[in-house]
Amino acid sequence: MTGPIEIWALEGIPEVRQGDDLAALIIATGVELRDGDVLVVTSKIVSKAEGRLVPGSREEHLAAETVRVVARRGHTQIVQTRHGFVLAAGGIDGSNVPDGTVALLPVDPDASARRIRSDLQGRLGVDVAVLITDTMGRPWRDGVVDTAIGAAGIEVLEDLRGSTDSFGHLLEVTVTAHADELAAAADLVKGKLSGRPVAVVRGFPVRRPVDDRGARPLIRPAADDMFSAGTREAVNQLVRDSAPRPASAASKPDHAAMQRAIDAIGPARARLRVAEDGRSIAAIGTALEVGYVLGRLMASLATEGLRASAPEPTTDGARIEVMGAD
Repeated sequence: MTGPIEIWALEGIPEVRQGDDLAALIIATGVELRDGDVLVVTSKIVSKAEGRLVPGSREEHLAAETVRVVARRGHTQIVQTRHGFVLAAGGIDGSNVPDGTVALLPVDPDASARRIRSDLQGRLGVDVAVLITDTMGRPWRDGVVDTAIGAAGIEVLEDLRGSTDSFGHLLEVTVTAHADELAAAADLVKGKLSGRPVAVVRGFPVRRPVDDRGARPLIRPAADDMFSAGTREAVNQLVRDSAPRPASAASKPDHAAMQRAIDAIGPARARLRVAEDGRSIAAIGTALEVGYVLGRLMASLATEGLRASAPEPTTDGARIEVMGAD
């Protein structure tokens, strides 16, 4: 159970330059930290202190900070960085920096958080948690919020699965991202334009991590990411995935998956049926009608992890061989 929480921004942190000791700058504000406090630090000052302020523009540095383009619309790119973060322009930021420069994200935000935490513990004798934060957009929601990209001394997720609510219902999927909630709450007092890049959260029941994974647990594994590409990019991948395979690559297809693929194409499915051999789909109609239906079917099969050989339709229709995933 969480009781009252205090959150305030630290006053007096100067413009940070390469090589600055962030723990020393925090201590110099006169803050009296206590065990269990959470120190929330904007990544911009970490980048400045670690020499990640570079000349040039976002466009000049984006390729080097990108491991995968998730979506592109004109000059706007949503990309995945080497850290695993998915965000606009790779987190490269031109705000609150001198003209002609941009700030790149810290190379290892978790290591940065551990260093600040260790320095404060060694000099003040306090056991605090540290979050490094950066602004991100969110799918299906407008506006941006601060999220945790680095962490030390705090479990960033709370897994409530297996617990019961006040009505006795079993929680089956609830995993709360406490680190992101703290990052967003702290930004309410830090702000974007106030020149106060560090905040303290007091009263939150910090759970210490059993290992040293930092903020990495917040990154959804690729296998669980149902929206790993933008809409146009997903369609393009679907077209590539629906390319026919040679018969030699065939493996037994899943019958239920074949039927789902047929059902998904709407009224045109009336021209299709799974053959008795369970490995092929018959299409009935003129060559033009069958060609149209097969084009849709190939894409629909791909959504089920299936591909097919696609012979040229004849005047009597066509039969395609369906292959399962490799």
